[in-house]
Amino acid sequence: MKKSIFPDIINCHPQAEIPVEGLQSRLIQAGDQQIIFMEFDQDFEITNHTHEAQWGVVLDGEMEITIDGDVKQLKKGDSYFIPKDVVHSARIKKGYKDMTLFNQKDRYQPKK
Repeated sequence: MKKSIFPDIINCHPQAEIPVEGLQSRLIQAGDQQIIFMEFDQDFEITNHTHEAQWGVVLDGEMEITIDGDVKQLKKGDSYFIPKDVVHSARIKKGYKDMTLFNQKDRYQPKK
């Protein structure tokens, strides 16, 4: 794993327990929501799934996201919103970095 692009103000937070090889993540607990900063060191595909609402902004790289059948190509500066219980999937390219807000206090746990 290469050095994180995020500054110490982000890297001081715990890693999130996300079982994805090549992913660096930092978890910030914010009341009933979680903010996750993610960096992908390799391509990754996320299969169809649902959960509480999610909003994210692309900090670098590219991702193809499918939300309720609507396919979008996202790049640096783009944002997305996934309503609660809407089926979605993604194809993430190596080098992708984002900040994601989950409207769920227990979506991820801190890595031990």
